[in-house]
Amino acid sequence: MQYGCKIESIGVKLPEKRLSTTEIEKQLSSSRSLKLEMLTGISSRRVCNQYEDSLSLAVDAARDCLKYSGFDAGEIEMIISCSISKYVNGLNHYYEPALSLMIKDKIGNTKALNFDIMNACAGMVTGIHIANNFISQGKVKNCLVVSGEYITHIGKNALKSVISIQHPEMASLTVGDAGAAVMLTQTNRKEDSLWVSEMTTLSRFSNLCTGYQSPDYPGAVMKTDMKTIHEVSLQNVPSVVENALKKADIKFRDIDYFIPHQTAKISIKAGARILSKYFREKPGEVVINLSETGNTASTTHFVTLYQYLKKGKFKKGDKIMLVSFASGLVIGSVVFPVNEIVNRYGNNN
Repeated sequence: MQYGCKIESIGVKLPEKRLSTTEIEKQLSSSRSLKLEMLTGISSRRVCNQYEDSLSLAVDAARDCLKYSGFDAGEIEMIISCSISKYVNGLNHYYEPALSLMIKDKIGNTKALNFDIMNACAGMVTGIHIANNFISQGKVKNCLVVSGEYITHIGKNALKSVISIQHPEMASLTVGDAGAAVMLTQTNRKEDSLWVSEMTTLSRFSNLCTGYQSPDYPGAVMKTDMKTIHEVSLQNVPSVVENALKKADIKFRDIDYFIPHQTAKISIKAGARILSKYFREKPGEVVINLSETGNTASTTHFVTLYQYLKKGKFKKGDKIMLVSFASGLVIGSVVFPVNEIVNRYGNNN
């Protein structure tokens, strides 16, 4: 028997500390302004303090998610950790034990199947895809998909070398730290279920964005061929979106909120123009939600969903499309209607 899978609750943890784009520009080795805020649309981002890391962000997001959930921590049947960063106790990078096991222990669960996955910035969308498969086949009844991204150290390291917007570490200056968690559960109601969840991998472009532990400084380094990865992403996204719309049996204009990966304002607007030209129609809103958080990697879509829920932006029945772009190159899409989740975040429409 095939079951439906729905988003039951969402939680987020944003560090209190903020770092403005103006402050970053002042720290650059170049004396020439790169006009970062104008190019990216990012005025500030959240930054971990000395007591925060990938694990603490993930745990706090999971606990926040459970505040809005009908499930207790002990009732969770599967936990998937999806973060790129796996920093615990500062910049100590953990491969084993798995972060999912640490999260499971911290929230007080003893029975859940747990494992980690990594798929760059598409991590949580990939986690949703995997959870959907497990739940729809009846293997588990619910799953917590969670990620803690402590990544601003790549920006700190980039400050030592970026001298122009063409520099391969330029994209590192856009990132922010965040944790996010999503509870998914079984449902028999098609109107509440995920309609589409799929991933497309274009591995021949895997060298366009790479990250690794810095050999010289604490934390990591990320190098990106921004121009090429942007062009390749925009060339391939129309077919991915078209396929998702066909599977959902809806038109592009039927999407109420189109939420792409929150990278930079200029990139999001360029993608929206290409899709509108391709489909000859527009969605209700192309969401740009990075002004005060920056690019939070695998958590970006769920930080956006959470903030829109808290602001009462959604009403029940609204159709949402998430489109993820990630190193690899990976393009993921998730299409779903907003369900009664709105009632738990202050919106009673």
